[in-house]
Amino acid sequence: MKVTFLGHACFLLEDSGKSILTDPYLTGNPQAAARPGEVNADYILVSHAHQDHLGDALEIAKRSGATIISTAEVARMCAEEGASTHAMHIGGKHDFDFGFVRITPAFHGAGVPGGHACGFIFSLGGRNVYFAGDTGIFGDMELLGRLEPLDLALLPIGDNYTMGPSDAAVAVGMLRPKVAVPMHYSTWPLIKADPLEWKKRVESEYPSTEVMVVNPGQSIEI
Repeated sequence: MKVTFLGHACFLLEDSGKSILTDPYLTGNPQAAARPGEVNADYILVSHAHQDHLGDALEIAKRSGATIISTAEVARMCAEEGASTHAMHIGGKHDFDFGFVRITPAFHGAGVPGGHACGFIFSLGGRNVYFAGDTGIFGDMELLGRLEPLDLALLPIGDNYTMGPSDAAVAVGMLRPKVAVPMHYSTWPLIKADPLEWKKRVESEYPSTEVMVVNPGQSIEI
């Protein structure tokens, strides 16, 4: 599985002829490694409707034909704007042509009235990925790690709006992924964090997890 970091919380994951894009905030993103018109995907996972996560999802979906997967309220809003959507909700799981998607809790605002923020556990190419979205730490992360053994966890470390480095390290201990990648940090000074220090701490405390620090525009293989 090829994983390309496009900045902030936006990743493009590709395997077996399918591609999944997460929270495509590119326009206005000082970290952005691509323009919206340069990105295509089969599916777009939107964790919530704050602008730095919903971002360019509508433009990319309508241009490329991608299906936006999100909670019901966010999916409805996107559908009203002409995008193809698949609505789900927290605790739900559904099979797609690439694998499954499970909607997980996220402790954060929704960005849309009456909605919920969420995270995702999904499979692609037979590997399980946890995309946490914007969230604080919560105890049921340990349960998430038991429901589907995780090959990869994409976790925010920027603090202030989400988990900071210390809480995100504890989250790794609960989730037990094979690989963890930090995200949602240093986009602006308010969420500045040192990913190499986080890598050092996590790998010291949880040696079964490898932390891979990926700069915007770089790709890794899982």
